[in-house]
Amino acid sequence: MLKFIESKNRSSIGRLLVTLSLLGLIGVSCGGSTKDSPRQMVNYFPEPAFVSLKNDSKVEQFPSESVWNGGPNMLYNSITPDGKVLLATSPNTSRVHAFDARSGKKLAVIKVGKGSKGIKISPNGKEAYVTNEAENSISVIKLSNFKVVAKIRTKKKPHNVRFNKKGSRAYVTLQGGAGLGVINTRKRRVIKVIPIKGLVGPHNLDLSKNGNYAFVRDTYNTVAVVRLKSGKVKKLIKVGLGHAGIDVIPNGKYVFTGAIGDKVVTVINAKTLKVVKKINVGKGPHGVRASKNSRWVYVSVTGANTVVVIDTKTLKVVKTYKVGQFPFWISVNGNP
Repeated sequence: MLKFIESKNRSSIGRLLVTLSLLGLIGVSCGGSTKDSPRQMVNYFPEPAFVSLKNDSKVEQFPSESVWNGGPNMLYNSITPDGKVLLATSPNTSRVHAFDARSGKKLAVIKVGKGSKGIKISPNGKEAYVTNEAENSISVIKLSNFKVVAKIRTKKKPHNVRFNKKGSRAYVTLQGGAGLGVINTRKRRVIKVIPIKGLVGPHNLDLSKNGNYAFVRDTYNTVAVVRLKSGKVKKLIKVGLGHAGIDVIPNGKYVFTGAIGDKVVTVINAKTLKVVKKINVGKGPHGVRASKNSRWVYVSVTGANTVVVIDTKTLKVVKTYKVGQFPFWISVNGNP
């Protein structure tokens, strides 16, 4: 019978396969729309990853693909070093939502400052710093009781934070134009501001593996490489258009950054500081984070409502997952 249909035309085979699949007699593969097996999911996500869904007011966890209710406008998130607690900001309500990172249970809702944006947990897991962009401050949350214990005043529009490995310093991007603020975490105050000429609004940042340099992503199309000791800009690197996240992958080889006004993720060699490749991932890539073993990079693509997985060996997209509305930021257990 199949030979007869093939002799007629290929479209007849297609109609037959669809009919049989609807009857449940066969399974039909539809490319990327098929469901991954648990083994495949664990391969791509050797440690849990957490995606904030801005327009759905939710957080989605991988590899389980479970979705947790958060608060309005879920934006930035951060996972504790032990992988037990996830924090996510809700700037519309000036609050931070704390979740049990394994079950998704809501542990607390913490009132912070106005316009809470970026959030980062200290290396010892005891505190979280939340940037309050609308009031030029950083709220310090004590994680043992989920209480705000201090506020650090900053220059205009603090946006996101990164700690050094010891946790003795924190660096905050000052999107109002001042540059990069340096915070003494013991004294809980800004001790220095590093101006960054050539950037239009310092937005997100990450540190080199040796901790000597900051890679600062602006709101337009540039990454500045800043020597933290001298405060001098070593290089300005052109990337995709619009603001985005940025990640120095754990092995220190590459720097990945998105471009919310573009379709590309730019890959930078962390040693030569040259652009290695621009990878088309779809409209509006913003959040970027690598797996702990540096094998995969996850990108939240805001315009396509997807999370893509990039293979760091081939620098190609190997998997695309549909998620909720406006996936914004990604945290990964083991790569805080």
